[in-house]
Amino acid sequence: SPVSDLFAHQLEERLRQFFSTGGMPEAVLRWTQTGDMSAVDKVLSDLLDSYERDFAKHGGGALFAKLSLVWHSLPAQLARENKKFVWGLVREGARAREYEDAVEWLVDAGLVERVRLNSGKGIPLSAYDDPSAFKVYCLDVGLLRRMSRLSSSAFAMGDSLFSEFKGAFAENYALQAIAPQLDVAPRYWTNDKPRHEVDLLVQVGNAVVPIEVKSGVSVDSPSLRYYARKHGDSTPLRVRLSARNLSLDGDLLNIPLYLAHRSCELIELALERG
Repeated sequence: SPVSDLFAHQLEERLRQFFSTGGMPEAVLRWTQTGDMSAVDKVLSDLLDSYERDFAKHGGGALFAKLSLVWHSLPAQLARENKKFVWGLVREGARAREYEDAVEWLVDAGLVERVRLNSGKGIPLSAYDDPSAFKVYCLDVGLLRRMSRLSSSAFAMGDSLFSEFKGAFAENYALQAIAPQLDVAPRYWTNDKPRHEVDLLVQVGNAVVPIEVKSGVSVDSPSLRYYARKHGDSTPLRVRLSARNLSLDGDLLNIPLYLAHRSCELIELALERG
């Protein structure tokens, strides 16, 4: 059943705060102690500086430069409508073979989450990966905001909450919330002609569930519809994360963004009802 308006408004406000502070423990602690966003920004900047020092300490000469370039390309990678990782945004003329080791290092260090392209044809998901294409997200949405030099005031604008980065923050937040709930790493799916993209494919039980992330209340989901038509009986449920309230309409489950951390539980309940 829907979340009552009283609680929904409070949770939406907490979500806006979370997009500013992120979930890094020291940043959250500073916010709860002081309510001062400049103090939070100082914590986040110090964390980013410490990561740069780690690059130098553990990466060594040539790898250090590559780590720094890949890391600093994150805001540009995620600002694109098509968020497939583009090597040319790391450095002009860059090629995969030059920088793959830097991406692997950042993934292994837990600083970025890599989401691989998948055909969505079944399980195990790993059998249907396209190893040449992936997206990369930051470990924390607050760090992403600070890396992007975006003021916290950008998140106090109602429905234009994430317009600056075309939903990049919403996607990063959704992945940050959902990935820890899963036994199998999430993937994403695309179709070239016509152009469609499903932000996340997740395995819940033996079901592959497509998830689309919307940053506002305008929630038309042509890509979810296209995916379901293409995959038919193997898609028992479609999921949309958005600013709208909790609802189940046929095979479409809408989860409010502030409940993203309960996504798998809600998906399981919807699958049982279906």
